[in-house]
Amino acid sequence: MKKGILFDLDGTLWDSAEGVAAAWNEALEEMGRPERVTVQSVHGVMGKTMDVIARETFPAEPWDRAEKLMNFCLQRENDYLREHGGILYQGLEETLALLRQKGYFLAIVSNCQEGYIEAFLAYHGLEKYFDDTENFGHTGHGKGDNIRLVVNRNRLEQAAYLGDTQGDWEAAREAGIPFIHAAYGFGTVPAGTPAIRSIQELPALLDRKEAER
Repeated sequence: MKKGILFDLDGTLWDSAEGVAAAWNEALEEMGRPERVTVQSVHGVMGKTMDVIARETFPAEPWDRAEKLMNFCLQRENDYLREHGGILYQGLEETLALLRQKGYFLAIVSNCQEGYIEAFLAYHGLEKYFDDTENFGHTGHGKGDNIRLVVNRNRLEQAAYLGDTQGDWEAAREAGIPFIHAAYGFGTVPAGTPAIRSIQELPALLDRKEAER
């Protein structure tokens, strides 16, 4: 049986908010914009699609202008993170290596722009652990559709999605696969949802679920 674990990125595998805030503020200053962001405000929008973030960040601008401003910020973000990286959650690489040893297909599905996942993988040298990635910037579709896309094109017979927010929980339900809450991340989900308090707990949780089948 081909089994896979699909991961959200922000709040699940790393925290890039400090770098994102720095990159956006540099871009906003260069464009002569008055807006500024903080680590806290970045955490508040992580997980949302780029079009939603653009409208929230530049609410007074017409859509075409807001989209151009957002794209400039996102390009700076990709460049900054490719050079500086972010904060990986403790034990991430060891956990990914163990999951690969156990035969899991690993993928990332995020609501981010194109180039963001690539910046994460390149800076931290994690490309070798992941078999596939998908994002809103590439497909124009939400996370539920992209989860389903990755499951179907890789013919996964058994899969689960690990994420940290209510939106992630809803996306997994939409895609028809089980959800595991990264409770160490940025969001909350309905009570009773299977959860881990650190990424290092994931292999043991999966082992328990396998034993219950």
